[in-house]
Amino acid sequence: MTRYFTYRKFRKSIPDLLIILVILVMLFPFLWIILTSIKPSKEIITLELQFFPTKATFEHYRSVFSTLPFFRYITNSLIVALGSSILSLIIATTAAYSVSRFRFKGRSFTMLLFLTLNMFPVVLLLIPLYVIFLKLGILDTYISLVIAYSTYSIPFSCWMLTGFFNSIPNELEESAMVDGCTHGGAFIRIILPLATSALVATLIYIFIYAWNEFLFAVTFTRSVETRTLPVGLSTLIGQHVLNWGLLAAGGVISSIPVIILFMFIQKSMVAGLTAGAVKG
Repeated sequence: MTRYFTYRKFRKSIPDLLIILVILVMLFPFLWIILTSIKPSKEIITLELQFFPTKATFEHYRSVFSTLPFFRYITNSLIVALGSSILSLIIATTAAYSVSRFRFKGRSFTMLLFLTLNMFPVVLLLIPLYVIFLKLGILDTYISLVIAYSTYSIPFSCWMLTGFFNSIPNELEESAMVDGCTHGGAFIRIILPLATSALVATLIYIFIYAWNEFLFAVTFTRSVETRTLPVGLSTLIGQHVLNWGLLAAGGVISSIPVIILFMFIQKSMVAGLTAGAVKG
C-alpha cells in the first residue's frame, strides 16, 4: 500500500518536474550569458567546459562603456521604442475599436489583410521603406525607425485589441450614451479604462519589439547619433575577432530596462494577454 501511494504521488509530480525542466532549459542561455560576462577573457574560450568563473570580474562591463558610446545607444533605443509604442498604440487602438464596434463593407477583409501582413518576412519591407524614406529625406533619423516599427507592429496589435474590445459588452456604451455621452466620450470614459490591461500588454509587445529590432535599424541608420543598441552591439563583431566578454556584458545591460519594465507591469500584461480569450 505504501509503495502504491508513493508511486501515485510520483506520477502526480511528473508534470511539475517537466515544467521545471523546461524552465531550466529556457533559462540556461541567459544564465550562460551572465556568467560569460563576468568571466576573465582567458576563461571564456577554453578547451574544457568551464561553467563558473574561477574569479568573477566586472572588467567587461567597464570596457563596454569605455569602448562604445553605450549611453548614446541606450538613449536612441529608448526614444525609438517609446515613439513607436505610443504611435502604434494610438493607431491600433482606434482601428481595433472601429473594427470591433462598427459594421462596414470590407471589415472582414481588413482584418484578414492585417493578419496577412504579419505573414510576410520583414526583409520584404526593407527596399520599399528604404526608397520611401530616401525620397522623403528621413533616412538616418528617429522618424524613419518609428515609422518602420509601427508599420510592422500595428497589424498584430490591432488583432490583439480587437479580441479584447469584442469581449466588452455594447450595453456599457449604450448606457453611457443614454446618459448624454457621445460615442467618442463613451470610448474615452468607459472603454479605455476597462481596456487598461490590454493596452499595457500591447504597449509592452511593441516596446520589446522596437527595443530588440536589428534589421530595420541597421538598414535605416548610419551614424552614432541615431544608431540603436542592437546595432551598436553588432559593431563588437569583427571579421576576425569577436570579443565575447564585451558582447555578453552589453547583452546583459541591454536586457535590464525591459526586465525592469516587465516586473512593474507583469500583472497588467498577463491580464491583457488573456482578457480577450473569453467572450463577455
